[in-house]
Amino acid sequence: MNIKKTYSFLLVSLLVLLSSGGCKEKRQDSSSWQKKEGMVWNTSFHITYEGSETLGDSAVAVLDRVGKSLSVFDTASLVSRVNRFDSTRVDTDFIRVYVMSKKINRISRGAFDPTLSPLITAWGFGKGHSSTADTLRIDSILKYVGIGKTRLSHDALVKEDPRIEFNFSAIAKGYGCDAVAEMLEHNGVKNFLVEIGGEIMTRGRNPEGSKWRISIDKPVLSADREIHDSQEIISVSDMGIATSGNYRNFHKTSGGATYGHTISATTGRPVATDVISATVLAPTAMQADGLATAFMAMGNQKSQELNNSLQLPVMLVLSDSTVWYSPQFKKLIRE
Repeated sequence: MNIKKTYSFLLVSLLVLLSSGGCKEKRQDSSSWQKKEGMVWNTSFHITYEGSETLGDSAVAVLDRVGKSLSVFDTASLVSRVNRFDSTRVDTDFIRVYVMSKKINRISRGAFDPTLSPLITAWGFGKGHSSTADTLRIDSILKYVGIGKTRLSHDALVKEDPRIEFNFSAIAKGYGCDAVAEMLEHNGVKNFLVEIGGEIMTRGRNPEGSKWRISIDKPVLSADREIHDSQEIISVSDMGIATSGNYRNFHKTSGGATYGHTISATTGRPVATDVISATVLAPTAMQADGLATAFMAMGNQKSQELNNSLQLPVMLVLSDSTVWYSPQFKKLIRE
């Protein structure tokens, strides 16, 4: 399952920093700390937690369950079946992601929409990663795009048009972090960090007894390699973290111009935005994930206006190289 962002690729670099920064607190018993890491959905995951070693296998089982529900790259997954039929019964994982997607779609006035899958494919950011003939038929594709054209009827997802397709790639990794976090908490774990392809969920303290320290990548345009210069280092606990940007997932035209993978649900075309990187912290990684995508599409001014009501820690790196920090984000920054 390649839940790397097809229209809002996540760019948070994890510092599993076990140093306490400037705050000296009682060091945790290192013998009780476990690590589980590997590959899932064509990306890496890292889990650090204080608890039983066997919970690492339970975390992998949770990720497998989420993939069987939400992977658009698995033709047997639940979301793939939803995409093929008018009405399909859905599970709890699907419902939770769908409900959050509808919420973010509403408050962002359509900037976030998980039914952009046909447009994502048409612009060459889908499974084939090359533009298709449908790139010339954007207006016709828009007729069957829009989460507002779908609804839940008890445990079934109903579509007004059978051609509507879902792609939860801009929110599913965040939900995967939350699902693993819930499993750990259910088993009594109070201190952990879960990271999947850059999306992060934190709880409690790190092995040094301090808050978790996370490095957020500086947006550096590069098509052939990932550059991990740090924009900021923040100290956090009990929050989800997500960053979206266009500077690692873009295409070049024959004339040398570039266009990014954040697609507008209104125009059906790549978004012209003055935000090149959006970092959001929220109570859940799923919420942070979806909002980071929305802020990329909305641009600086509208994002700030929305966050005035949300009051979340947010950092926006703008195309003129300036950076906007919400007051809540500034409090988290560490030297």
